[in-house]
Amino acid sequence: MGQLILRKADFFTSVGQAVAVADRYPQNVFAEHTHEFCELVLVWRGNGLHVLNDRPYRITRGDLFYIRAEDKHSYASVNDLVLQNIIYCPDRLTLDLDWAAYIPGFGCHDPRAHWRLSSSGMNQARQVISQLEHESAHHDDQTNDMAELLLAQLVVTLKRHRYTVDNLLAMSREPLLDKLITALAGSLDRPFILDDFCVQEHGSARALRQQFRRQTGMTISQYLRQLRICHAQYLLQHTEMLIVDIAMQCGFEDSNYFSVVFNREIGMTPGQWRHRSRDAAWLTCHTQPDNIGGDDNHHAAKAKYTDRTTPGIIPLS
Repeated sequence: MGQLILRKADFFTSVGQAVAVADRYPQNVFAEHTHEFCELVLVWRGNGLHVLNDRPYRITRGDLFYIRAEDKHSYASVNDLVLQNIIYCPDRLTLDLDWAAYIPGFGCHDPRAHWRLSSSGMNQARQVISQLEHESAHHDDQTNDMAELLLAQLVVTLKRHRYTVDNLLAMSREPLLDKLITALAGSLDRPFILDDFCVQEHGSARALRQQFRRQTGMTISQYLRQLRICHAQYLLQHTEMLIVDIAMQCGFEDSNYFSVVFNREIGMTPGQWRHRSRDAAWLTCHTQPDNIGGDDNHHAAKAKYTDRTTPGIIPLS
C-alpha cells in the first residue's frame, strides 16, 4: 500500500480558508503520511515517538516542528501526548509578510525542522492559538483575514522564543525544567549526572524528578535513553558507521550493552533494525501514494488513516 496523503478538502472548511487548528487531546497513533498543506506542531505535555522523514524523535513538552507538505511523518508509542497542529496552505496566504523569514523550510528545503520552545514562548503561543481557534469557528467575511494575522503573530512569537534543541546558552533565564530537557539533549554521547546538574543550577533533584515525570510522563533516565536510541536508529539507517562507533556516539561505552538495550527497547538487534529500516525505505520509494481525501469524507479518511501501522515503534519502558 502506498504513501498516505492528507487532502485539503478534509481539513479546511472552504477553498478560501488558509489557516486552521487541529487539536490532539490526546494525540493517538497515526500512520506515516504527507499532506497537501503545511503544519506547525507544538507539544504541550506527555510523550511519544515522532518519525519525521525517517528520523525518530522522542517528543515531549516544548518540542516544536515545522512540517512541509511533502515531509512524511508519523506518531507512535504515545503516552498521554497532547499537542496542537496549526495547519496552513501557503498558496492561500494573502498577507504581505516575508513568511520564509519566520518559518524554516517555507518555500525551500531547510533541515532545521525540529526546535525547542521556551516556557514563556509556550505561554504566549497558547494565547495566540486560543484566539486562532476562536476565530476559526466563525464564518464571516473577516475570518480568514483575522486568522492570517494571528498566524503571523504566532510565527513571529515562535521565532522569538525558539532555540535549537541542545542550546544551553539560550536557557539562561528559563525555568529549571527547560534547562534540564536541553541539557539531556546535549548529553547523548556522554554521561549525565542529575545531582551535578542540580548543584550547578541550584535546584532540588527530587523536586525536578517529580516535575519532569508530571510534565512528560517519563522518568529522566527513560527520556535520556529514548533520545539515545532514537539517535542510534537515525545513524543506523542513514550512515555506514560501525555499530561499535554508533554505540559510543550514543553514550554507550560497551557495544554489547548497547545491543542489549537496543534489543530490549526495539525488539531486534541494531544490525537487524538497520536492514529492516533500509528495506522499508526502499519499499516506500517504489510504491504509489494513497488518495486520502477527494471524494472520501473526513471520517472515512481518518478511519483509513488510523488503521495503518508504523514499523519500528519504540516502546517506552
